Amino acid sequence: MSTATRTHQTWTIAPAPVGSADALALLRAYFVEVSDRYYRLHEGRDSTPAEIEDGLAAAPSDDLAAPTGAFLIGTYGGEPAACAGLRVLDARTAELCRVFVRPDLRGTGGGRQLMAAVDEAARALGAERIVLDTRLDLVEARALYTRNGYAEIPAYNTGAYAEIWYAKDLTAPAN
Repeated sequence: MSTATRTHQTWTIAPAPVGSADALALLRAYFVEVSDRYYRLHEGRDSTPAEIEDGLAAAPSDDLAAPTGAFLIGTYGGEPAACAGLRVLDARTAELCRVFVRPDLRGTGGGRQLMAAVDEAARALGAERIVLDTRLDLVEARALYTRNGYAEIPAYNTGAYAEIWYAKDLTAPAN
């Protein structure tokens, strides 16, 4: 039997300024992943640096800050490793966006903790419901949403990349 001690890393989720260095790095990693997956699926190649920059510029995250939203960062073993954003759509609805867990850390419990923190942040914004849109090829994200109480709904927007829509009722009792 080895006498070496195994180190257990832990997740911590906390609000963060969307313009912080950690937030910007995670948002860039998110955009690179979703863009590369899109271009691989549709054109058989990765995104170009110009496409990444264009995507970041076309989808600013400035509104993911109080009073119109919130931005959360998950750290794993003290290192930034996950993020999620919320924006207020109306008096009772918040929209979830920019959900990302580093691929090498998926399956470590961070997504579940991130989603629980999203619920708390949405309630703090006064939301009774969270909605989101995503693409069909983002299967890990879709699985995360359904595991955390989201159900498919009719389209609520016409986003260029929106292919499926989900909602979660925050007033319903937890399972």
